[in-house]
Amino acid sequence: MSVLAVLEQQGGVWHRQAWETLAAAQHLAREWGVPAAAAVLGRGVSALASEAATRQSETIWQVDHALLADYTPDAFAAALRQLLKRVQPRLVLFPHTYQVRDFAPKLAAACGRALVSDVVALRADANGLVAVRQLFQGKLYADVRFTAPPPAFVSLQAGAYRADAVASGAAAVEVFTPELDPAAVRTRPEPRFREAARAVDLSTAEMIVSVGRGIKEAGNLPVVEDLAKALGAELAASRPICDSGWLPMERQVGSSGQTVAPKLYVAVGISGAIQHLVGMKGSKCILAINKDPDAPIFEAAHYGIEGDLFQVVPALAAEIRKLKGA
Repeated sequence: MSVLAVLEQQGGVWHRQAWETLAAAQHLAREWGVPAAAAVLGRGVSALASEAATRQSETIWQVDHALLADYTPDAFAAALRQLLKRVQPRLVLFPHTYQVRDFAPKLAAACGRALVSDVVALRADANGLVAVRQLFQGKLYADVRFTAPPPAFVSLQAGAYRADAVASGAAAVEVFTPELDPAAVRTRPEPRFREAARAVDLSTAEMIVSVGRGIKEAGNLPVVEDLAKALGAELAASRPICDSGWLPMERQVGSSGQTVAPKLYVAVGISGAIQHLVGMKGSKCILAINKDPDAPIFEAAHYGIEGDLFQVVPALAAEIRKLKGA
């Protein structure tokens, strides 16, 4: 039996969490001493399958069908259920994306299994697989064990595993054509939903500058926006900023906003409430700027600057532009 990673793609472009999922599959496969495999669903996805085959795994399953050209939960669940009968994996891993949240519970239920979602860590011990989930907005961690026969179904929180930890290698590509009945696909594909014309998926951003109540008032936001522009980063915020209407809700990071895991997360004037930390602590590098030396954000940060943001941020933006020659 193997560990199967389902790699998400949209419109022929990999979702950023695809490689995080494969990294998790490779990690567990090494611990268990079993092969890792991966699957990519769609129509005409041979180029994506070939790219995935340059990463270490035994097999890349190219699940190809006309009814998979556009995402529908019925078609995706049916196609994967047929693939699972063929592959017989021990564990199926998904990224915890909006798409997975839509179809993975349907797939798990059809297989008579439960889906353990939004997992932050996985480990194997003498008694089997343990999935770690956060409870009460990250205040507690729960170990979840699987007692049912394989396969187990798990979706991984963004940043739980690092995409850059994926090992290179060579894998065989196998085309799998599921038998899908158009009459069984009850949903009709529609354009992807966006809350607003300027909506942004922060989970795909490599750099984020996030602002909190330390900015004091909406009129001071340009100070932080200038730093984001200098870095080429996305602008985000903690909940109080979005609740006040200073930035749109799609810019909110935290337990009631988006979960992000960029390469760089700059927290400006953010105290570090647990609700915010839950949404960004998977970031590879966290820089905190706050005048309060006891702010909880410093406990999560890799680097901290204790000082007045209205002095620190402009100086930092100017230095970045100087280094870029801008």
